[in-house]
Amino acid sequence: MQRLRIHVVLACAVALALLATACGSSDSSKTSSATTAAAASVTSAAGATTPPATTPTTVGPQPQSLEQWEALWVQQRATNIKRIKDNHWGKSADGKTLTGSNGWTVDLGKCPGGWSDTEGVTDTTIKIGQSISQSGTYADYGNLGKAIGVLFGYYSDQGLFKDASGKVRKVVYTQLDDGYDAARAIPNVDELLDSEKVFAVWTLGTPATLKTYDKINQRCVPHPMAMTGHAAWGDPVNHPWTTGAPAPTYSTEAILWGSFLEQRIKEFPADRKVRIASMVQNNDFGKLYDGSFKAFLAQSTVLKDRVDYFSEAIEAQAPTVTDPMTTLAAKKPDVFITMLAGTQCTQIITEAAQNGMKAIAKYLFQPQTCPGSTFINKAKVGGDGSAGEGWWIVNSGIKDAKDPTQQSDPYITWFNNLLRSKGIDPLSSSNLGLGATYAFPVIQAIAIAGQLDGGLTRTNFQLALRSMDMTSAMMLPGVRLHMDGLKDAYMVEAGQFQQWDAANQTWAPRGAILDLDGQSKLCAWDQATSQCK
Repeated sequence: MQRLRIHVVLACAVALALLATACGSSDSSKTSSATTAAAASVTSAAGATTPPATTPTTVGPQPQSLEQWEALWVQQRATNIKRIKDNHWGKSADGKTLTGSNGWTVDLGKCPGGWSDTEGVTDTTIKIGQSISQSGTYADYGNLGKAIGVLFGYYSDQGLFKDASGKVRKVVYTQLDDGYDAARAIPNVDELLDSEKVFAVWTLGTPATLKTYDKINQRCVPHPMAMTGHAAWGDPVNHPWTTGAPAPTYSTEAILWGSFLEQRIKEFPADRKVRIASMVQNNDFGKLYDGSFKAFLAQSTVLKDRVDYFSEAIEAQAPTVTDPMTTLAAKKPDVFITMLAGTQCTQIITEAAQNGMKAIAKYLFQPQTCPGSTFINKAKVGGDGSAGEGWWIVNSGIKDAKDPTQQSDPYITWFNNLLRSKGIDPLSSSNLGLGATYAFPVIQAIAIAGQLDGGLTRTNFQLALRSMDMTSAMMLPGVRLHMDGLKDAYMVEAGQFQQWDAANQTWAPRGAILDLDGQSKLCAWDQATSQCK
């Protein structure tokens, strides 16, 4: 009942947005009027919603050189530092409490005996550890770590990590392969905490993060930018040391899918129900997608009596998707939605082209977890790439450094050349650019923390993240990095509907950027019930 009640609230907010906002182009295959509807109200899980935003995204010019970007970041860091100092946020004089913006506090008295605010930091180094997938069906996500390592090295060499005392440090970045297996991630995290004694721990994937974030928070260790869009990371009260991906949550994405379909329901025959199929990864990640989408359908006055929804579950390490995709294709779906990640995203595209689903379904969606061109380019799907033609995605506001249309972007040009200088082909994976997106707020938080009272500490680093307001060169114009204590616990809440253009090998925009900043409520995730409390 709680989940349904919450989505009734969402439906009301979407309806208000439809009254307040004009639709897009008259060509429904080219634009998404759902962008305006979905931007109006967001769930942070199968959980709480807020009213529509009243201020549209302001899209201004971005800097046109690395030097201009760096000058902007110097200014933005200074603004962040001044705000923190002017408000006297930080660790209390007695060392028992950390305070930040909008009522955010951390009881440091609950940290374990012997806890150190500077563990993992020496006069010359900062140790950051990562459990990441470098093998299996999620092996391509290892490219996130490659890019992060390169950027840590670059800014270390540039002397960015200099604190108020004059100490200049370099980041020592350790990666351990977990193969997207939570059972392997747990001992990895233990090793990083107990043996490596790192300053901060990074994790990838919903299953691994859910299995380890309680322990990391109990140890009072920063757990920045978890590489997953689960809503559970928006919990600054119970998990103050964990922050999530620079992207909208999976549940928000599910609401966007539903709003998209509400606006297009009249495109389908009125004498039968619309058949919607999905392939769902059989873990907490896939279940959040699936549960949120079902809840949206249940409360939608437009869809609930017009839709037959069916799905097939698949394990993350399954070598192929042929059997479940054959089962789904036999039901002749009008709409297909992918709710998984990794190699299986590419397999689904090729299977849909071969089993007839692509010819039957009017709309086919890839998830934000398979971003950029890596999983859909013609080198992956084969032939002229037509198997991917026309698929849709909700881009989470991120530029793809592999995309041919982005190669003139000044920052991407610089970043790709930096990768080449390290022997890495920047066009080998979109996850390299995504790695830069993840690295940026961590790099900036280290630099900001070093200039706060006490210099670089775990508490200052976490404070810098929880109060950050900056602009990343890897985000589309109009998207900012922003968190604000108990008011806003999600670093990025933006997106754009896009459709794959096989001829040009790019995701083509279909509608404006969705500015959802500050719209997602906090989420105290209950693992027993799989929803926000």
